[in-house]
Amino acid sequence: MSNRKKTIVLVGLMGAGKSSVGWRLAKRLEMDFHDIDRVIEEREGLSISEIFEYRGEEYFRKVEKDIIREFLEGEPCVLAPGGGAFMNQTTRRLIKKRGVSIWLNAPFEVLLERVSRKRTRPLLEKGDKAEILRQLYEERSPVYAKADIVVDSDDGPHHRVVSKMLDALGKPYIRPKTRKQQDG
Repeated sequence: MSNRKKTIVLVGLMGAGKSSVGWRLAKRLEMDFHDIDRVIEEREGLSISEIFEYRGEEYFRKVEKDIIREFLEGEPCVLAPGGGAFMNQTTRRLIKKRGVSIWLNAPFEVLLERVSRKRTRPLLEKGDKAEILRQLYEERSPVYAKADIVVDSDDGPHHRVVSKMLDALGKPYIRPKTRKQQDG
């Protein structure tokens, strides 16, 4: 990796913790954080579910790809795209060229428990959630494994996953502690 910070792109299935640990990572790194689904909702004036329903998944994926490109061409930040973003080969290549990808690899059972709490996952609303999620898990895991860094994301506290990401990123992301931080 070069001497300068790159945009960090968190990848993984829905429920892996991309949004919940992403903003914590960004805070620790003193970088901006962007949840790509939230950016899309703000720009489109529709929820992700509504975009899927009224405009289709293909439209959503194009918008998602364009917004990821926009952020990768800007100042380094932390991005949390949807679980399907990294499946797009063009997006993966762009992330590889301009960013660093981290796969938040969570066990299937943890993912299922987390996504079962919400009804905001359009891909899971068309049948048995466990069956659909299992299929996505099996299809996407080999692609997610192409990420630059793999970090296990389990049921533990968020700060533990953030610490694993910081350790994996190393320099230039980690700033030396100040005298006050060392003494405190």
